[in-house]
Amino acid sequence: MNDEELLKNEKVGKVLSPHPLSFMKYQSLCIFLIIWGILVGWFVYFSDWQNTFTDNFWLVLTFWGIGLLLAGVVASLVTVRWSIFLLYLGVFASGSTIVFWLGLQESVGLFASFYTVVFSIIGFLIVEWYRRSHKYIISNQRITFKGGILTKEERTLRYDKITDISAKQGIVGQIFGFGTIIPISQSGFGLGADESFAGGGIQLGEKKAKFLGFFGGGREVQTPRTRSYFELHGVYPYKEVKKLVESMVQDSVVTPYQQEQVSFQKEQVDIQKQMRDLLKMQSESKDEQQEPENEKDDDS
Repeated sequence: MNDEELLKNEKVGKVLSPHPLSFMKYQSLCIFLIIWGILVGWFVYFSDWQNTFTDNFWLVLTFWGIGLLLAGVVASLVTVRWSIFLLYLGVFASGSTIVFWLGLQESVGLFASFYTVVFSIIGFLIVEWYRRSHKYIISNQRITFKGGILTKEERTLRYDKITDISAKQGIVGQIFGFGTIIPISQSGFGLGADESFAGGGIQLGEKKAKFLGFFGGGREVQTPRTRSYFELHGVYPYKEVKKLVESMVQDSVVTPYQQEQVSFQKEQVDIQKQMRDLLKMQSESKDEQQEPENEKDDDS
């Protein structure tokens, strides 16, 4: 943070960025692509079914696509983010387009394996770029959250506006000492809702009346959640940063004792003001009494 951005009497305590492993949920998507790309190549060229795959272009393409799409559905339901499914769908759609465009039907197994691995490497680079765009500045007056790759976003939160703090550590975070801290403001900023839904249908009958059934379920839970730009996401060292933020919040809260002190000081000021007004009134009364006496002395 530049000196021009600092407030009066503001001092920066820490400047933090997310831990390199804090975005493991995105990195795991790239890891799966590497594993699946290698498995596709093994099934097509080295497994006991290599003859079946080699002689059937559509089987290889379908096998590759089903693996990607099923993984995308499962990951989307678990994380409540259908963007993951769309991402895997985009990998399959773009890869299939390249296969038909360049006429790679005979070597589709090799292409699918190579293309999936290369795409995962690009994904790793994007995730790292995204991580490095985060910056958190903790000062003696506020917390400033900054981030953004193309569009820069910034949030400022004063300690006296924080009503609660949510903190969490995953398994990897407990091992490497990083975690996420979500300051919840008075307006409820920092709270979100998780909702998951799954449905399925079955259709029976051909000539007779057909039966169609659809089953689904939904769940909504209010939980501390916000964008990684607006929380202390994956900060290290977790315990030290958490203690620092809690101390800052505690120092900004007026305790009952401090309220009594302020109230007592206010009462003292009011009493002093009343005494001053009373003395002033007495002084003016004496002056008014002395004026007639002075006039009598002048007449005599």
